[in-house]
Amino acid sequence: MQTLRQRIHTLLDQQTLWRFLLAVSILAILFLATTSDDYPVPASSSDKVNHLIAFVELTILARLSWPGLRLGWLALPLLAFGLAIEMIQSQLPYRDFALGDLIADASGIALGLLPWPGLNRRYRGRPDQPFSD
Repeated sequence: MQTLRQRIHTLLDQQTLWRFLLAVSILAILFLATTSDDYPVPASSSDKVNHLIAFVELTILARLSWPGLRLGWLALPLLAFGLAIEMIQSQLPYRDFALGDLIADASGIALGLLPWPGLNRRYRGRPDQPFSD
């Protein structure tokens, strides 16, 4: 019987699952960032907090999807995605480009790059090792 630690490592090693969830998240964020409709989704009253949370999530999912990739190679495409959203919004009559949103995205990426238990690539596939970064 597997221990809880082994089960967690098995889950963390499901890169196909994490890549699927990352793709779904990207599509959902892109839709929410470009729609003119109000949708009842859990959100903060602060748009900047929403950006921060979204990009922490994207960064963690990217880290789980590609655990051996250097963190900079994860951060750059995510920041480019944030910039692309702002560029698209600048072309929409009901949205605006906001540098503050891009700063919140970058802050979310930075938080997502912090050491998180279980995300350290040194211990991938080694359930006998502790969760530490």
